[in-house]
Amino acid sequence: MSKSRLGKGLGALITDTGYEEENSQGRFKEVFIDQIEPNPYQPRQEFEDEYLEELANSIKENGVIQPITIRQIKPERYQLVTGERRWRASQLIGLKKIPAIIRKYDDQQMMETALIENLQREDLNPLEEAQAYQRMLDEFNMTQEEVAQKVGKSRSSIANTVRLLNLPPKIQVYVSRETLSMGHARALLSLKDLKQQIKAADYVLKNKLSVRETEKYIYQLNNKKEKQETVKNANKVKLGPEWRTAQQKLANYLGTKVKIKNRNNKKIITIECDNYTDIIKLINKI
Repeated sequence: MSKSRLGKGLGALITDTGYEEENSQGRFKEVFIDQIEPNPYQPRQEFEDEYLEELANSIKENGVIQPITIRQIKPERYQLVTGERRWRASQLIGLKKIPAIIRKYDDQQMMETALIENLQREDLNPLEEAQAYQRMLDEFNMTQEEVAQKVGKSRSSIANTVRLLNLPPKIQVYVSRETLSMGHARALLSLKDLKQQIKAADYVLKNKLSVRETEKYIYQLNNKKEKQETVKNANKVKLGPEWRTAQQKLANYLGTKVKIKNRNNKKIITIECDNYTDIIKLINKI
């Protein structure tokens, strides 16, 4: 069942007694739609046609119940702050004007307001949310704690969401389409190798694993890798003093670099050569 996209609340802030009015919340005016351009800080990147058409039909039947919010950038030119769906849907049905509240916003306030509106409506997918937080961190030099305070979330929540941007692009697409949930993505992030993350993500999707099952699967992968590392390190036992002496003597005799390594309780001798001529020289010496 589709969820409502109309929203509520701003209509109560303005009185409908004239073409243009001003109060503590800003200036209310009907603005020509073609005088408005999109919010350059809009965190939402995808607008589903189905919901736009649903909203367009509602606007056609009932009008724009909730005004959009805009800022003026030059005479008769505006930028959207909030309400891009209403603006797009109004264009679909050929409206010429749309009710708007004109407020003064700087760039940071533009981004914060648009982000908060989308978060409150739960309209952002996890990746769009992560990208929006990262822009706030980068473009306005905010800390994760400051971002958390602005959007009403914990710092750890911001940190975990931003970490999604460390995933390979293929998995980011899965998350943006919500084929994989935030819980799945967080589990995959515990794998350090990007190729292994992709392989694990495909396995999770193919087998339709739940978040809990995914966490268990990732734990097993990490545990297996740790065991392999333990075995590998066990084979890297340091050479005893007599073997280090033998290594140095052999290098001096052959006139090239020599390494002696432990492997499976055996000694492996490696002799470096730059070219075929060096090999012939070694053969003659041996």
